[in-house]
Amino acid sequence: MQILVATPHGMCSGVARALRIAAKALEDAPGETLWCYHKLVHNEHVVNDLRARGARFVDDLAEIPEGARVLFSAHGVSPAVRAQAAARNLRVIDATCPFVAKVHAEARAYAARGLPIALVGHKGHDEILGVLGEAPDRIRVVETPQDAQTLRDDFPEAREVALLSQTTVSQAMVEARLADLRAVGLEPFLPDRRDICTATQERQDAVRDLAAQADRILVLGSVTSSNSKRLVEVAENAGCPATLIAHPDDLDAHDLSGVRTLGLTSGASTPEPLLHALLARLGAPPPPSA
Repeated sequence: MQILVATPHGMCSGVARALRIAAKALEDAPGETLWCYHKLVHNEHVVNDLRARGARFVDDLAEIPEGARVLFSAHGVSPAVRAQAAARNLRVIDATCPFVAKVHAEARAYAARGLPIALVGHKGHDEILGVLGEAPDRIRVVETPQDAQTLRDDFPEAREVALLSQTTVSQAMVEARLADLRAVGLEPFLPDRRDICTATQERQDAVRDLAAQADRILVLGSVTSSNSKRLVEVAENAGCPATLIAHPDDLDAHDLSGVRTLGLTSGASTPEPLLHALLARLGAPPPPSA
């Protein structure tokens, strides 16, 4: 069986940056608990490693002692969360991805102009919740065609609508929601620079290329990782069966008999050693770029 590894793959700069920030915070105050609001990144192996090194993860700032250190995840947080942290005198360490911070700034700017905002993404995702909190009266999350109609109904006098997106969705999803908004009589426009981050787009493009060469693709990443799930979707939309696996040990559950060319990639929050372990399970060497 031939094995092809997508290039690029694996951790993006935003995730690597968040991990460096977390590591430095743990080193700077040994013995002092580092509280993390939400999972730092959507990968359980990364989270478990940080937990073993002394980090504690919570979904409610009320669980954190007043005056303690709190690390905001790469997904960003809403202004309300920042205000709550300030009220509790928490010492904030901010690991928000710069691409996500850009979307927050755009949301504030469009809201200040009084425009309705269509935020393309997955409801309930940490990144979406943070951006939504910038202007909940002006922003509507548009995940489905029905959501476009809801936005139309909520802003009946509007013609123009600003369109922002979660940084880890696919370009195909953005284009589909653009069409949905136009279908209900709205005129959407996008920022000068797209919101899908460069690393996300590059990894999706690489998987699309890989799909043309492989009989099957395995995507190594957490089931909670939006960008990893999008890689599966991109591969399948390109005509290649694809499967998300969380750990190299999960390989045993998948029948690869009959596969002549297997494509591999990993999500933007997946540590490179996990991909190396998967390749070792398959009897293949690490990728040359590693």
